[in-house]
Amino acid sequence: MSMSNHAPMNVFDIAGRAMSAQLVRLNATASNMANAGNVTGSAGEAYRAIKPVFESVTDTPGVSTVKVKNVVTTSAQPTKRHDPNHPLADANGDVWEAAVDENAELVDMIETARMYQNNVQVLNTAKSLMMETIRIGK
Repeated sequence: MSMSNHAPMNVFDIAGRAMSAQLVRLNATASNMANAGNVTGSAGEAYRAIKPVFESVTDTPGVSTVKVKNVVTTSAQPTKRHDPNHPLADANGDVWEAAVDENAELVDMIETARMYQNNVQVLNTAKSLMMETIRIGK
């Protein structure tokens, strides 16, 4: 998707958009972690993890960033567990646990935080370079 109708992207636009995309990713991970371990009385009602789908946004050759195209529900299936004493158990005494891999979510959360921090560092570096350029120009 070209951004030709707008002013060309600069380093602040690029890093800012990347940070926004990572926040969506972090929110999805938080939702998944919040629902991990939840149980329901049927497989259809069980929570399934969500994931953002990113899309590259290219302004000009060599200048691109990312945006969230959409957020999808994963195809992971809930885990059936026999627990006849659970209040949500069906007639067979089964409950379904949310389809969330907590370990994978934790890894994703760490990766997301690092990517976000990398973009913060890009912004700080760009700001420092601009300030140094102004100082030299005086």
